[in-house]
Amino acid sequence: MSVTLTPKAAEKVRQLMEDPGQDGAQGLRVRVAGGGCSGLTYKLELERGPEDKDQVSESEGVPIYVDPKSALFIDGTQIDYHESMMGSGFAFSNPNAKGTCGCGTSFTA
Repeated sequence: MSVTLTPKAAEKVRQLMEDPGQDGAQGLRVRVAGGGCSGLTYKLELERGPEDKDQVSESEGVPIYVDPKSALFIDGTQIDYHESMMGSGFAFSNPNAKGTCGCGTSFTA
């Protein structure tokens, strides 16, 4: 399983983990859920550690936790972080996506 962060995305995740409200977050959970314009949507959450069956990797010094079901859809995905006058947020480059919505937050596999 391979999910990677660009340096900019990793920097943003580390900033978010340092927020006092995150209560000791140690890594980034990346998962896929049903929903969005195209059927599947990405979910990012900060967590203290992995769950029992998670696939665990590290990218740019950030631990990444992915459940087995989500791993089927996001293997090889790169996560970036963009800031512009129009807004900011994480962007996903997923080689498994057969189509994406206009905003880039949901996909079909």
